Amino acid sequence: MKTDIEIAREAKKQPILAIARKLGLGEDDVELYGKYKAKLAPSALEGRPEKGKLILVTAITPTPAGEGKTTTTIGLADGLSRIGKKVVVALREPSLGPVFGVKGGAAGGGYAQVVPMEDINLHFTGDFHAVGAANNLLAAMLDNHIFQGNALDIDPARVVWKRCVDMNDRQLRSIEDGLGGPKSGVPRKDGFDITVASEVMAILCLATSLTDLRARLARVVVAYNRKGEPVTAGDLKAAGAMTALLKDAMKPNLVQTLEGTPALVHGGPFANIAHGCNSVAATEAALKLGDYVVTEAGFGADLGAEKFLDIKCRVARLRPSAAVVVATVRALKMHGGLPKESLAREDLSALERGLPNLLRHISNIKNVFGLPAVVAVNRFPTDTDAEIGLVIERCRALGVNVCLSTVWTEGGKGGEELAKEVVRLTAEENHFRFCYDAARPIKEKIAAIVTNIYGGRGVVYTPEAEAQIADLERLGFGKTPVCMAKTQYSFSDDPAKLGAPAGFEVTVRQVKISAGAGFVVALTGNILTMPGLPKVPAAEQIDVDAAGNIVGLF
Repeated sequence: MKTDIEIAREAKKQPILAIARKLGLGEDDVELYGKYKAKLAPSALEGRPEKGKLILVTAITPTPAGEGKTTTTIGLADGLSRIGKKVVVALREPSLGPVFGVKGGAAGGGYAQVVPMEDINLHFTGDFHAVGAANNLLAAMLDNHIFQGNALDIDPARVVWKRCVDMNDRQLRSIEDGLGGPKSGVPRKDGFDITVASEVMAILCLATSLTDLRARLARVVVAYNRKGEPVTAGDLKAAGAMTALLKDAMKPNLVQTLEGTPALVHGGPFANIAHGCNSVAATEAALKLGDYVVTEAGFGADLGAEKFLDIKCRVARLRPSAAVVVATVRALKMHGGLPKESLAREDLSALERGLPNLLRHISNIKNVFGLPAVVAVNRFPTDTDAEIGLVIERCRALGVNVCLSTVWTEGGKGGEELAKEVVRLTAEENHFRFCYDAARPIKEKIAAIVTNIYGGRGVVYTPEAEAQIADLERLGFGKTPVCMAKTQYSFSDDPAKLGAPAGFEVTVRQVKISAGAGFVVALTGNILTMPGLPKVPAAEQIDVDAAGNIVGLF
């Protein structure tokens, strides 16, 4: 069996200008990054109305058995293209942390990939490096301000801005810097976030223009002064230089699928920490260039889809036409308590126990958010007809159809059935709505997510979180959406609670403002903003052969 990288390398890619022409773009509308990559020039979208229908691809709660959400997203786009639709797929860029950590590459799989796969998974067009540079410039200017006399009277003990690096590195979670004497800065406790958890990444993905980007950067809260008042990047006069570093990173990246479907791959906030969606700029561009836009949100629907709908769609005034919930029989059996080594055998009892996880996600999409939905089951050779039949039966009871997907092995051909169902759903009337009113108090919004989306009983706050919420509301930051930072492995904040747990409470241990992004972040359980590498990192398998070809990247 060929690996993903072998399949990608053997594919006959079209010159990126040919892909641009499929979207009605000319040579002056793109900025080339080699033969197969480009950025959209600002002129590319001038005078074009948004006409596309937006389809969200989400998934059940992830397990080690895998779901294949990105692969399904790409295969669905290729399937839509095969049935004659003008389609654009809009994805996030992979972070180097997971690429070299547990997950490996994130450009799809099998015969449903975006290419050039190696470039996309590694440095791509440098967007993430620009985000890291802008983030760390602000950190340097903040510490320099304190060192040079501290005219803003910043309390060094209340600096909240961290440096970042796009790598899993637990050693950097908590550090002390400014050591080495008076010439080395002011000693203080500090730490690093992974770049995809940085507020700068969130801002890049929510900004609608360079002007909006600069305004958002200026609002970033970096510290508090000794009176307890927020100090911003604008106060430090850092927003202009940060915008200069991000000027090119704001432009969406144009690539293609293995079948030549145009793909915009741009931005990459994590969904368990940040809001988990590709950029507003890329989504809006796709809606102007295609009749159908297929996008995804990270991890399960309780995280990525909730934030896509409650944060991104609210901020950008987007209205999705339909949703796809991706599942596998194998993963559902794992939610039912079956160990990974036993997933290949038929077990209807385990499947029955695991199905509530899928059904809760479906119910949330349909009943909380008011969107028409379809379930896409990535079929494995070990799935039996009885198991597939049980999934179909339970989903139909909720008024949702199930389509079998074989895009990993067949590409767009394996996504045609799903594509036809999605087209049908987008023609239906939907009643899209948010989970909560953003103007409500912070605690009410968190409670709405926990009870309506997660299925929990309520919320417990640490004394630190209670004080932070009181401060944020006093400072006027209460009337924003909430971005929940939570484990991706459970509806609850306990990764060991699989399936569809009920009666649990979620513990919020810290609440902070991302004023530039425009939301409050609630950190729950043991969620970390700087992951660590596993015992055997994927990086150990990645290498370059004598001809310069990358090996081991999937």
